[in-house]
Amino acid sequence: MSGSDKGGSAVKLHKSLDKTQKTRDADPKPVVVGIQPLDAAAETEWSPPAFTVSARVELDEATLIANRCVCCRSDAPELEHYKVLRAKIQQIARDKGWNAVMITSPWTCMGKSLAAVNLAMTFAKAFNQTVMLVDADLRRQQVHRLLGYESGLGLADYLVDRRPLQQLIVWPSIEQMTVVSGGRSVENSAELMGSPRMRALVQELKNRYDDRMILFDSAAVLEGADALQLAALVDGIVVVVSEGETGMRDVKKAVAMLPAEKLIGYVLAQPNAATRRRP
Repeated sequence: MSGSDKGGSAVKLHKSLDKTQKTRDADPKPVVVGIQPLDAAAETEWSPPAFTVSARVELDEATLIANRCVCCRSDAPELEHYKVLRAKIQQIARDKGWNAVMITSPWTCMGKSLAAVNLAMTFAKAFNQTVMLVDADLRRQQVHRLLGYESGLGLADYLVDRRPLQQLIVWPSIEQMTVVSGGRSVENSAELMGSPRMRALVQELKNRYDDRMILFDSAAVLEGADALQLAALVDGIVVVVSEGETGMRDVKKAVAMLPAEKLIGYVLAQPNAATRRRP
C-alpha cells in the first residue's frame, strides 16, 4: 500500500473534480467519528440506522494512525482534502442520483485501499449520511488489515459459498459506517465480479437505504478484468495514482479502459518508499 510516513498520507486532489466533470461533459476504546444533529428538530427528521445487528469490532486509534487511516481524527490535516473529495462526490451523486462509487488505481500498492478507508471515514462524519465500505478486491483484501481487525469472512464468501450478507457486515464502532472485508483470495475473481449474484448484490446495496453511500475498493485496472466487471455495476469511479510512481501512460491506459461517463476524478497519493511497487 502506498502512502506517506507514519504521520499520515498527504493525500490531495490531483485535479478539481468540478473541472474533471466539466471536461468530461463538454483503545482499545471505540473510535467514534460522525457528528450529532444540530437540533432536536433535525434529530426527529433523521437518525442513523442501528448497527447492533452487525458484528462489532473496536478499533485502536494508534493502529489506525500507524496504518495512515488518519481521517479517524478530526484534527488530521488530510481530513480537509477528503472533505473536499466527499463534497464533490456528494454534489455529483445528488445531481445524477448516484450512490455507488468504485475506488481503483492503475496498479496495486498505489494507495487505493487507504484512500477508500479514509474517504469512508470522512463520509461517516457527514450529517444525514451513512456509508458502507465493501472490499471488492478479491485478490488482495486490505481494508480490514488497514483498520486493524481480523476477519475470516468477506465478499468471496457471499459470492462463492452463498453466505448471507448479514454475516459479512461489520460495524467498526464508527457511527454511520459499516464494512465488508476479509476472507480468502479466489482464482476466478473476474468471473465473480461479473456474476449475476454480484450484480444483484450491488443493486440490493444501492436500493436498501436512500441515505447510504456505498464505496467499493476495487482491484487495480491494469492487473486483470476485475475492475472492468465492477465498473459496469457502479455509478461513479475515482482513480488513485501514486505521486512519482504512476506513469502518465499507465494512467491514460487505465482511464481509457473505464467508462468515461462514470469517471469522477483523481486522487494523488504520496508513495512510501518501504511499500512502493513498480509493475
